[in-house]
Amino acid sequence: MRVVRYLCFLLIAFGVLAMPAPSRAQIAVGISVHVGPPAIPVYEQPICPEEGFLWTPGYWSYGDAGYFWVPGTWVRPPRVGFLWTPGYWGWAGGGYGWHGGYWGAHIGFYGGINYGFGYGGVGFEGGRWEGGHFAYNTAVMHVNTTVIHNTYNHTVVVNNVHTSFNGGTGGISAHASAEEERASHEEHVEATHEQTEHEHSASTNTSLRASENHGRPAVAATSKPGEFSGKGVVAAHGATTSNTAHTTTASHTGSTEHSSTASHTSTASHTGSADHTTTAAHSSSASHTSTAHTNSSASHSEAKSKPSGSGSGKSNGGGKSHSSGGGSKPQGGGEKKPHR
Repeated sequence: MRVVRYLCFLLIAFGVLAMPAPSRAQIAVGISVHVGPPAIPVYEQPICPEEGFLWTPGYWSYGDAGYFWVPGTWVRPPRVGFLWTPGYWGWAGGGYGWHGGYWGAHIGFYGGINYGFGYGGVGFEGGRWEGGHFAYNTAVMHVNTTVIHNTYNHTVVVNNVHTSFNGGTGGISAHASAEEERASHEEHVEATHEQTEHEHSASTNTSLRASENHGRPAVAATSKPGEFSGKGVVAAHGATTSNTAHTTTASHTGSTEHSSTASHTSTASHTGSADHTTTAAHSSSASHTSTAHTNSSASHSEAKSKPSGSGSGKSNGGGKSHSSGGGSKPQGGGEKKPHR
């Protein structure tokens, strides 16, 4: 009898271990912060490294030292036909909570935030899937059309608002449409391993902290995840060149870690002293517990375009992206066009 009971116990134990763990798209750890994140910095988009990579815009995350910037980057989607819906900070219950992004067949609600490069607040106009291949809209995507031929050019009109959170004082006043609600209930895939490692690397880089860069990180975007140095790195407009990649493992002397970092008063600075609580929550309904909040986002003024030797660079600075009448545009050395 004891042997039978023991065998039953083993079968139950193996059954529990064999059950799949819930993905982050189903269960996530929500963070509630009483201060909103800084504005979305203005920066150029690095050129797409190769065909099949999709753009994931940069965003402000939160750690022990306060807000830190996760650079925008090009990544491979987990499967053909899937698009990335960015995460966003939303005000509810007396605090700002993070709603994580996800991969899916359709774009869901991302707070109405203007992340740029086709993510103007609603939907995505940076490209589309065509017959198993991703076609890039060169009006807002920086690709080399001599190498990547799956392109088209469609005019995209964007705004000059760079507020980085939804709701609360000074936040974006946007609500999910019926279509976005349907997309939120479709099959989702969590952020890829490359994406999560990319965010982790950003969390250990002291120059990406809002308290260090004052909302203008020197590494605003990268060509590939986790690469925070080299020619594929793009700085935010107005960032100081001294804000290079320094991880927490580097040795710093004195009470100020980066004394050469210039202060920019046009963007609010957020330190890691903000109170926050961590609670288990669904990714679409993060827990919010704090009460005080301030409006820390601001609109950047129109940034002038910069020349690029590798193609027509795209920026999330604002304005209208003009089409060339339909076909693809050569990317051999044109002017960087700001997107505001």
